[in-house]
Amino acid sequence: MDVLSRIPQLLTYGLISGCILSLGGIGVSLTYSILGFSNFAHGDFMALGAYIALALLPAIAWLGIPAASLGPLSFGWDWILAVLLAAMLSSACVVLLDRLLFRQLRSAHRITLMISTVGVALALRNLIQFIWGPQPQTYASAIQKAIRIERLGIRIKPDQIFIILVALTLATALHLFLRYTKIGKAMRATSDNPSLARVCGIKTERVILWTWIIGASLATVAGALAGIENKFITPELGWQMLLSIFAAVILGGIGNPYGAIVGGLVVGISEEVSTAFISTGYKPAVAFVILILMLLIRPTGLLGRKS
Repeated sequence: MDVLSRIPQLLTYGLISGCILSLGGIGVSLTYSILGFSNFAHGDFMALGAYIALALLPAIAWLGIPAASLGPLSFGWDWILAVLLAAMLSSACVVLLDRLLFRQLRSAHRITLMISTVGVALALRNLIQFIWGPQPQTYASAIQKAIRIERLGIRIKPDQIFIILVALTLATALHLFLRYTKIGKAMRATSDNPSLARVCGIKTERVILWTWIIGASLATVAGALAGIENKFITPELGWQMLLSIFAAVILGGIGNPYGAIVGGLVVGISEEVSTAFISTGYKPAVAFVILILMLLIRPTGLLGRKS
């Protein structure tokens, strides 16, 4: 198969990967925008949420919710409910973490906060490995038959279509939330000028609470979708994706959630298309090159960044 004939299929894989990176990147951008520091633990939030969903599956089965596959998908309503509950539980864990640690360091220099997130990442990764072990875990082992679209020259699985639709739905919901809800407008105001927002009567602590909830929830969904796409999850799931997520955030404009969506798609597609020319083992290097080039050429990112 020549290189050009592989491009449409690689673009499809890149779109799917980009959707997952976008959901992960939104949380990093929101945290930077509202709290002013880069959260290196965000990838491990993804892994934590994915593992909590895995742990909830037996309990959901005990409640009598069927585990049968939903139509052509490799999972059923039990997995969807598990992910929703995991998003709530992981959000509660992250909010508790903020109250115990990040809130105490809020007046410290942003470098101090950033370093603290590295410690949190290591702690979460080791906690996950201690509880569930280092071996890969799977949500479902069913083998799917891909749908062939002859006109486009691609094959795509129902699970992959589901990933794209979920990412599109959540991105749209986030846009509507930020633009039309009271708390969404407060988040935008706090992002623009935290001091002025506080003077104007905006409850910034409430804004921070919602920032963590949204970021952790989207991270949980991203981690679970990565598990569906890869067919397994490991404690290093988030760590392995962290470089690509940060490349996406910086490419789109750090602090800009819309930029994270655009950046995620660009990085995901670039990584996958690069495999037509170089070994798949160099995909992380592609994200790193994109990150460096963007910092050199346009440090503010494609859609601008919060200074």
